[in-house]
Amino acid sequence: MKRKIFITAMLLSAAMICFAALADLTGKWKGNIKMSDGTNFPVTYQFKADGEKLTGTVVTPQDELEIYDGKIKDKDFTFKVDVNDNAVPCEGKFYGDSVVVSALLNGAKLKSTLKRVVAKQ
Repeated sequence: MKRKIFITAMLLSAAMICFAALADLTGKWKGNIKMSDGTNFPVTYQFKADGEKLTGTVVTPQDELEIYDGKIKDKDFTFKVDVNDNAVPCEGKFYGDSVVVSALLNGAKLKSTLKRVVAKQ
């Protein structure tokens, strides 16, 4: 009986740790998208994780794009943004101190590595 209680407690603890890691995705992240011609394009992502749902915005020098159809599974996530009225599928991976996001735009895969923006105190 004690063994069952111990195993149940350990499984619940592991699940809570996984949910805490996903909650850490919430926040502001900055980086650059490396374009196919080699130039860097600055971006800021504002992610909001709610269970397995991901929402937020992507801010570029030209526009602010709404994140929609966002889904989180383990440390991987997917979402879409509209660029020039076209849905752009994106996928990413959360590493704790960084996030890598890839977008498929006009047949080209664009990748960016993001770092969390820490609020100044």
